[in-house]
Amino acid sequence: MKQVAFQGEFGAFSHEAALAAGGPDVSCVPCQDFDALFGIVESGGVESGVVPVENTLVGSVAENLDRLHASSLHAVAETLVRVEHCLISATAERRLVDINSVASHPVALAQCRGFFATHPHIRRVVSADTAGSVRELAEGRLGADAAIASRLAAERYGCAVLRPGIEDHSTNYTRFLLVTRVHVPKMGPAKTSVAFTLSGGAGSLHEALGAFAARDLDLSWIESRPILGRPWEYRFYVDVREAPAAALADALDELEASGAGVKVLGRYHEAPQPPAMAEG
Repeated sequence: MKQVAFQGEFGAFSHEAALAAGGPDVSCVPCQDFDALFGIVESGGVESGVVPVENTLVGSVAENLDRLHASSLHAVAETLVRVEHCLISATAERRLVDINSVASHPVALAQCRGFFATHPHIRRVVSADTAGSVRELAEGRLGADAAIASRLAAERYGCAVLRPGIEDHSTNYTRFLLVTRVHVPKMGPAKTSVAFTLSGGAGSLHEALGAFAARDLDLSWIESRPILGRPWEYRFYVDVREAPAAALADALDELEASGAGVKVLGRYHEAPQPPAMAEG
């Protein structure tokens, strides 16, 4: 049976990503943190793992880009998970008017400001994890009347969804990469994630980006990260959308010839865009 590691507890949005990436027969393996996830995949303990790298509301998960760059793993697929925050109670008999406190991860609480604004009597309680708050709710030790988490968490722990979709923005998605030890070549145009440093000197970033522009390669995403131990120097992460392999190879050769450090993090087919995002 295929195994996919994810960070967090069963019922987390990362758990949903593992299910989506691995298919119906996947065995999902929870990890305490991302370092543990990368470690278990690199060691061969688990075949692959799902790693969040970008959210439509809060931006990049930059530390995971650095972890991927420092590892020997390859990104071989991507998946998008719709982040729907649900108000969850221990039983279906509980009414909204009976809820005086709600617990969840601080990011989830912050993404539901509108709900709390229209229910000012409900107190927010910070917890370490969305799914974990539902597990503790089911066990009777949460310290709050309800939790905010995914539908999957409610189903996993036998709780009830009192109100679905209480998040402020319906276009809240997280992009995950499936990472493995083995590189899987993709035929034809595919999305490619690349990391590079600059050769230095005035105009070096312009020259680096020009290597892609000269070949009509579409950069769908760019992120810069400081390089540890080298103050004021940066590593750039880019996604090249649906790039023909030959054109991309020429661009990367030009970058390397200029003295830039280049590493391909993965090549994979782009996940279909949800209708709401495609229309936007």
